[in-house]
Amino acid sequence: MDLPSTIAAPVDHELVVKKSRFLAHLHPVGSVEEADAVVARRRKEHWDARHHCVALVVGTHADQQRSTDDGEPSGTAGVPMLEVLRHRGVTDVVAVVTRYFGGVLLGAGGLVRAYSTAVSQALDLARPVHRRVLTQVRLDVPHADAGRLDNLLRDWATGHGAVLGPTEYAHVAHLTILVPPAEVATLRDDVAAATAGALVPVVGADRITDVPG
Repeated sequence: MDLPSTIAAPVDHELVVKKSRFLAHLHPVGSVEEADAVVARRRKEHWDARHHCVALVVGTHADQQRSTDDGEPSGTAGVPMLEVLRHRGVTDVVAVVTRYFGGVLLGAGGLVRAYSTAVSQALDLARPVHRRVLTQVRLDVPHADAGRLDNLLRDWATGHGAVLGPTEYAHVAHLTILVPPAEVATLRDDVAAATAGALVPVVGADRITDVPG
């Protein structure tokens, strides 16, 4: 299943068009309320700016979307910014573009280009985090074999699009790996080959997992 990606950390980028400064700020958020708090901080930090235009996309399937022109002519700021986020396939991101007017009118087309470009260039600087539906698999390993199996899983994960989870230590070591559903059978076979059939992976539920790009 292809899911929208997100970004790993906040990003700032400045674009200057005919003396107007467009300060783009992208921030990963988990809810509309978090996005509103980011916007409030930007307004406070840049209290002397004329406009703080916003676009946000939130939700695993990008199902919550909003935008505002904040005083710019209707449709020249927030919607173009939102279209960039949609086109780039991202979610759980709020984009705030703060504008300091430079004294030269840009016209509707110029504003659309400036606001959309500011967001697009900021996204180019962001470190993407991809989201995948992966199956959780657990291996219960004797402590004496934990190091060897951990190394095996790390190497296996690199070549099969998997992600290692945390290891828990009890009477045995519980190794966790998140595996693309189509690769579960391959993992089972490879573990059996590496342990002469002594270990049988315990397959758990599917879950959405962030995978840094």
